[in-house]
Amino acid sequence: MIRAIRPRFRDTAARLDPPYDWRTALAVLVVGFCLILSGQRVELDRFTALTGEAILAQLGLAEESQVGRGLGRMIQSLFPIAVEERRELARLSEIDRENLPWLARIERVETTRYELDRQTLQLVPIVETKEYLVEPFGYLLRVLGKMLETLEIALWATILSVLLSAPLAILAAANYTPHRSVYLAARGLVSFLRAIPELVSALFLVLAFGFGPIAGILALGLHAAGFLGKFYAEDIEAADKKPQEALLALGASKLRVLRSAVLPQVAPSYVAYTLYILDRNVRMATVVGLVGAGGIGQELKGRYDLFEYDHVGTILVVIFVTVFLLDQLSARLRARLL
Repeated sequence: MIRAIRPRFRDTAARLDPPYDWRTALAVLVVGFCLILSGQRVELDRFTALTGEAILAQLGLAEESQVGRGLGRMIQSLFPIAVEERRELARLSEIDRENLPWLARIERVETTRYELDRQTLQLVPIVETKEYLVEPFGYLLRVLGKMLETLEIALWATILSVLLSAPLAILAAANYTPHRSVYLAARGLVSFLRAIPELVSALFLVLAFGFGPIAGILALGLHAAGFLGKFYAEDIEAADKKPQEALLALGASKLRVLRSAVLPQVAPSYVAYTLYILDRNVRMATVVGLVGAGGIGQELKGRYDLFEYDHVGTILVVIFVTVFLLDQLSARLRARLL
């Protein structure tokens, strides 16, 4: 009788390493502890408490919250937005009553004030009549003009950044720089331009060039040149080497290789980067305007300081509509060019 011998196979199933070990767990605990300490320093616990209080107030489970009161007062102050512009006629020396601006009218307002009569020691009402020049769409047109100036600042800043970053990108690309020292200098300059925030550079440029759009153009253009220089250079370094090697084997110069083999590869990315910088410059032009660098930000700061929040609401609405339309335009341009 022959017995069937069953071979005994050892368990050779592959053993998978665990996704983490004690070092990973310890590192996660240390990072979590540091984040908790940092969160307390930046008052994230207070933020959580106030946000929870606001949510409970909206659900009717708590009384009115501090956040709700603040947002409510802000919304009531911003809306309805200001569209017309009213100016006292006595302060307008060059106004022609027979030739008023389009749709403008003169409005008379009677106000009553009280003065103390020194003889009878009683308050005597005094009626005063003031005339105002009312332009129904005057302030809206003024804000649109400031927004146009903001777009012009962003456009010229983008042009300046492209002109500066294009040569910097070639010098900062390791495969096309003429020398290692030139590479380090170009990389250092690109990092320096990128490291200084637009608002900080705008403060110094306003001191140098005065209030107005020049400071805004320079602040935005120099900062954006740092970003574009880095992105352009990295794309040049990452371009496919085979077309470049083929042209070099045929005796083409580096400039010819760059133009014929690298530029067609990186052009779509360059277009996307430039459109993004243009969109960013439009938004940042509003911010640098707060320190006097021209554009709609300067008007926003002035109205905010005068507590004219209905005018601030008009500015915010115009900024939102402009950024939205610019985003749609950029998407269409990107779709056509790419």
